[in-house]
Amino acid sequence: MTLALELRGADVLHPGGLSRAPLAIAEGRIATAGGRVVDLTGFTVLPGIVDAHGDGFERHLAPRRGAMKDISAGLVAAEAELAANGITTAALAQFYSWEGGMRGPDFATSVMEGLAQIRGSVVTDLRAQLRFEVSMVDDYDAVAAFVAQYEIGHVVFNDHLPHAALAAGKRPPRLTGQALRIGRNPERHLEAMQELHQGMDRVPQALARLTADLAAAGVCMGSHDDRSAETRAEWRTMGVTIAEFPETMEAAEAAYAGGDAVVMGAPNIVRGGSHNGNASAVDMAAMGCVHALASDYHYPSLRRAAWLLADAGICDLAAAWHLVSKGPAKVLGLDDRGDLAPGQRADLTVLDSVSRRVVATMAAGRISYLAGDAAQRFIA
Repeated sequence: MTLALELRGADVLHPGGLSRAPLAIAEGRIATAGGRVVDLTGFTVLPGIVDAHGDGFERHLAPRRGAMKDISAGLVAAEAELAANGITTAALAQFYSWEGGMRGPDFATSVMEGLAQIRGSVVTDLRAQLRFEVSMVDDYDAVAAFVAQYEIGHVVFNDHLPHAALAAGKRPPRLTGQALRIGRNPERHLEAMQELHQGMDRVPQALARLTADLAAAGVCMGSHDDRSAETRAEWRTMGVTIAEFPETMEAAEAAYAGGDAVVMGAPNIVRGGSHNGNASAVDMAAMGCVHALASDYHYPSLRRAAWLLADAGICDLAAAWHLVSKGPAKVLGLDDRGDLAPGQRADLTVLDSVSRRVVATMAAGRISYLAGDAAQRFIA
């Protein structure tokens, strides 16, 4: 059930900054007049957080190895975590990879089936992002069919093969542990990796055909971990216009200059840098090269990253919050959310103005999370 409300007394974030003007909600949208008055003095109301790429949901699907019996229940639990972190729209980043296990095609099918089952019963707008390994040339037709079957609107291309080790005839690090974790013989796992590596010459032609088909179907596409301007330019010619987590400043600047969307991980900002030595998202944000932040593997980092950027003076709060709301909404092609203008979806993240903890989350005018004193205000 959507609510008709008029929120008063709160600091409300608009593109021009914070305002104490009342915020009205009706029929799931931001309105010019609302219904029942709710006093939110002491709280801050911001546009709902949009997560363009997150795999934190995996923890709920397999809390321990082998515990993957009920995908739907795990997704419901993941949605609760998303809502508790102020996230109103979430792209669940699911692998379709030779790596097997939770990254394999069979598990991807289970996740999509589970998502289809629960999507209508949760409040958060849950969407699928498919992360496809480009070396799997024999699976290209199957992936195109998979995307169409499950109406996936966002595909990202990865290449996690350890090409340097394979080209040198070496055994890649951590191979045995990786193979045993997914229940595969290590030698057979190595053979499969070698076969994929040897078939990389088939990738360019197959990839050009796949990206053309996906573009014609209206699928937005991204590349992952770009390292050079040349690589980004190659992706752009194929209509792959989202640069996810570019690893170098060169790649990020090339993406930005070419009109591509640059998505960086919020944990990179919260940590003060990349956990594996790649380019700093803080530096990129300071240069204005970032269009959106994503949770990556940690949902709480989205709101924390926005406040860190604002507190450090790298940008004002409106610009910082744009990176976790309107910015990622644009990346996902969603023009109906990300700010609090009349007519937009009533997607709200409500924080305690002192502690900055999430106290309420609302998606399309429906409450997905409510806690503490804010709960008493809403239900009084």
